[in-house]
Amino acid sequence: MKLPGFPRIIVDPAPCGGRPIIAGTRVRGTDVLEMLAGGVGTAEVLEDFHYLVKADVRAALSCSANQP
Repeated sequence: MKLPGFPRIIVDPAPCGGRPIIAGTRVRGTDVLEMLAGGVGTAEVLEDFHYLVKADVRAALSCSANQP
């Protein structure tokens, strides 16, 4: 299920226990956020997860910022 307003983020009970993930991957939004919080830049996130794009990183940040 895609989250309303966040088409790049999905919630599916199968991968990652139903936690929000980047669509088409098994990368949790929290994985991206933890890397950024730890001082890793977007470029390094994209190097580590070569199948992500900048819009995926922005989606993880935006989705997190809009959670109650």
